[in-house]
Amino acid sequence: MNYTSKGNYFVLLYEFYFTMHNLELSEQEIIRRQSLDELRQMGIEPYPASGYEVSTYSIDIKNDFTDDADRREVSIAGRIMGRRIMGKASFIELMDSKGRIQIYVTRDDLCPGENKDLYNNFFKKLLDIGDFIGIKGFVFRTKMGEISIHAESITLLSKSLRPLPVVKVKDGITYDKFTDPELRYRQRYVDLLVNEDVKDIFTKRTRIFDAMREFFDQRDYLEVDTPVLQSIPGGAAARPFTTHLNALDIDLYLRIANELYLKRLIVGGFDGVYEFSRNFRNEGMDRTHNPEFTVMEIYVAYTDYKWMMEFTEQMLEYVAIKVLGTTKVKVGENEIDFKAPYKRVTMIDAIKDHTGIDISGMDENQVREVCKELGVEQDETMGKGKLIDEIFGEKAEGKYIQPTFITDYPIEMSPLCKKHRNNPELTERFELMVNGKELANAYTELNDPIDQRNRFEEQLSLLEKGDDEAMFIDQDFLRALEYGMPPTSGMGIGMDRLTMLLTGQTSIQEVLLFPLMRPEKRAKKDNVSDYTQLGIPEEWVGLVLKAGYNEVKSLKDVNPNKLHQEICGLNKKLKLELTNPTPNEVKSWTEKASELK
Repeated sequence: MNYTSKGNYFVLLYEFYFTMHNLELSEQEIIRRQSLDELRQMGIEPYPASGYEVSTYSIDIKNDFTDDADRREVSIAGRIMGRRIMGKASFIELMDSKGRIQIYVTRDDLCPGENKDLYNNFFKKLLDIGDFIGIKGFVFRTKMGEISIHAESITLLSKSLRPLPVVKVKDGITYDKFTDPELRYRQRYVDLLVNEDVKDIFTKRTRIFDAMREFFDQRDYLEVDTPVLQSIPGGAAARPFTTHLNALDIDLYLRIANELYLKRLIVGGFDGVYEFSRNFRNEGMDRTHNPEFTVMEIYVAYTDYKWMMEFTEQMLEYVAIKVLGTTKVKVGENEIDFKAPYKRVTMIDAIKDHTGIDISGMDENQVREVCKELGVEQDETMGKGKLIDEIFGEKAEGKYIQPTFITDYPIEMSPLCKKHRNNPELTERFELMVNGKELANAYTELNDPIDQRNRFEEQLSLLEKGDDEAMFIDQDFLRALEYGMPPTSGMGIGMDRLTMLLTGQTSIQEVLLFPLMRPEKRAKKDNVSDYTQLGIPEEWVGLVLKAGYNEVKSLKDVNPNKLHQEICGLNKKLKLELTNPTPNEVKSWTEKASELK
């Protein structure tokens, strides 16, 4: 290439890289970008800065319409989800945040004057499915009986440059569904657009939170916020994420639980506090676990775990009725009923019921032998509590489908929980099992600072043995307890799992708007310079890549005539107007590629 000036060089360089980017696009994406230029040439800004006044929504129009009412003028905005072009009259399916409605568009109403470009060019050719538009017009019922809007003006609000997946519904049957989980979770914004039932899940999720807040607020409990960055990861047995604060030059941990801070507030004089807490645990991922999750924790003074059991079942019954209108919900093959009261079973009885073995009074070595007998996986880092937890998790937990309180856990499993009033080997703790998984966890809270210190020190010995989920000693929390904490019960409930249950989902990813995903895999591509070394001009490298030859070595065995036809065909199709190379030139590229090691 010959450049007459440095300025021209950079202009051409920009054009080259712009062309390279465009060559990575699909045909539809290229056409939509061309439409941008045509819109601007018509004096239509595809991304206007001004807002658009919306007077109503699709669902309200349908609910309020009566055939004998006066003509109603409306202004509505949303996304085009379907089009039927029929000469001088056409239909649009418009989707707003509340639903969908049909728009009727005629050429003469849209263009009352002699110039029909707004209909013939703008509406018919330059608008696409996915575009945001504003419609002003009046409501009417079509001859087919469908409540619709007769458009009198159309305003482009935002141009969509990527085509949406085409999901069609006919006679109640959906075709070409957007169902691939990898794509759905990675591109949740598309999932919400084309799978309307998904939007309902997240609407219900918000209503679950709202109903729970309402239940607590009726009892004058206070919603609070506690630190996410903590100097000690306390309140649970879990492996934390570590980060560093430059300002103080200290390591911090993302919270694994908010328990210890909420109990500090009970020490500080509040009778009831709760928090919807975003927690982080550097552990495994599966259908019921995500490293980032939401828990609600509540602490109420002058109560115990028996009071909290009744409170929890009343709360869940209230939330279910508020959100669903019923206490029953279908999850997979199981129908679960959240109507109180729930069954109560001690942990030792639960293990005995499902294994035939009574572990009460056993020491660590005896429990290890039981694990071996039952084929439960274990290792030397596990203490007695962890071993019992593994037995219960493998042999009993999955059997409890209907809401069931598992109570009175061995003391080794509950370092923050008060000793049982009748048996010092146990604690006053319950876990609520639903559909074979833990949903809630609650204690009569340990308020004896000396006992708490001893429990922390036992956890420290587990940490030294290699248990990376054992608790650290929180000296400040111990100091708070020494000032005195009244009798208190506390309960934590997994909000993601509760949402799964109340929406009938079996995977936690279905109830997280943006679940954690592996990095997106991208096709490996060689550098432009690797291709130019073969003699391929820079302006043709993009077309070679577009044809699917992402690595230079892929040119070794390709038929040069085939390559010539492919890239020249793309040049014509994409209207790049490049001068085609000769077949011999292309042959020389492949020959040089075959010489590479």
